[in-house]
Amino acid sequence: MCAVVLLDLPHACRCGCTDRLLREEAAAHAHLFVLLGGGDVTDTPVFAYGDAHLLDSRSTAESIYRLKRAADDLDVHALRVITSERGRERLLRYEQLLFTALYHFTYRLGCSRPGHTHSPDEEEDDVSSFLHTLPALGGPVRLLTSSLIPDCFGHGFSTRSGGVSYIPSLSSLNLFSSSKRCDPPAVVQENRRRLALHAGFHPRHLHLPKVKHSSQVWIIGEPEPESYDAIVTDRPGKVVAAPGADCIPIIFADPVSKVVGVAHAGWRGTLMGVAMATVEAMVMHFGCQARNILVVLGPSVGACCFTLEKAQASNFHRDCVTDPQSARPHVNIRLANRLLLQEGGILPEHIHDDTVTDRSHVTPCTSCHPHDFFSHVRDGPNFGTQVGFVWIKEMETSH
Repeated sequence: MCAVVLLDLPHACRCGCTDRLLREEAAAHAHLFVLLGGGDVTDTPVFAYGDAHLLDSRSTAESIYRLKRAADDLDVHALRVITSERGRERLLRYEQLLFTALYHFTYRLGCSRPGHTHSPDEEEDDVSSFLHTLPALGGPVRLLTSSLIPDCFGHGFSTRSGGVSYIPSLSSLNLFSSSKRCDPPAVVQENRRRLALHAGFHPRHLHLPKVKHSSQVWIIGEPEPESYDAIVTDRPGKVVAAPGADCIPIIFADPVSKVVGVAHAGWRGTLMGVAMATVEAMVMHFGCQARNILVVLGPSVGACCFTLEKAQASNFHRDCVTDPQSARPHVNIRLANRLLLQEGGILPEHIHDDTVTDRSHVTPCTSCHPHDFFSHVRDGPNFGTQVGFVWIKEMETSH
């Protein structure tokens, strides 16, 4: 199998063991990259291999980032690193920040060399500082907002522009990192930082659910469940967000009791009642009344593009299935959530979705708009994620 090989020159020894390891990799026809780090490099055996790619960026973070981009361009997920024990300790941290579990690293260790001892946070600071410098892709951050939500709350639904994710199906403001996808944690964290900066909140206040396509709700302040698809809070400044890439990010706001919530509603979560579970949590824990709660359904897959097996579709209200006799009927999960919310006491006029025509459009089909939104249905397993978010604004105090 084709592999990318990295020679960690600052940490690899300059003796025969490095030469031996390099010759073995050259015999395997690997793509060779050399991480430079100062000092005299002309005495190393790497220059016997004229096709080596030199990583001579201003920071180690930028060099490792360039290595990942090269591996992605080559469609190679196997990487072998020639280094020392000390070098492995440092590069493991860059691996954790800039790669995911889709990439397989093998460390081939030569003799140890004396060198600088790094602090535990040095690699993270290096990566963060470098990612701050990257230009936004696809234009600036752009949000959709609903006029239904009053100004005492901050809220929005992200689109896909304004971030630094470069893989096409994840570009550019992907806001979720998964071990099954190619966007690493540090890049997603940078995207979240840019979203927060644009929206007006601090990124450390952002809370996303540990999605399991269920109806479990976490009340901030109580023990956090292992997995859940909705969050509710009455704490000002706590930003709660629901992911979506065809699934519906739903935001809830009660301007009377000053309580907010979010829910991630895919077709399974919709059937399990995650939207009403969120409303019930607001009522039970904070004394909200359903008639006061405002609900906005964000960008999500429309009935135009979403189908299920006939047996699965049969679990939905008949009004939500447009072609029930088809082998794969089209299902309107947005309408399914509206019907369930209305049955639970939410006023019809307090729900903003694609049926509302006198307000700004916040519920476009994610699959139909590739320039603006990520979509699992359209893009396959390596898909990006947008979010819907809401928070209670801090009250300004007069002096």
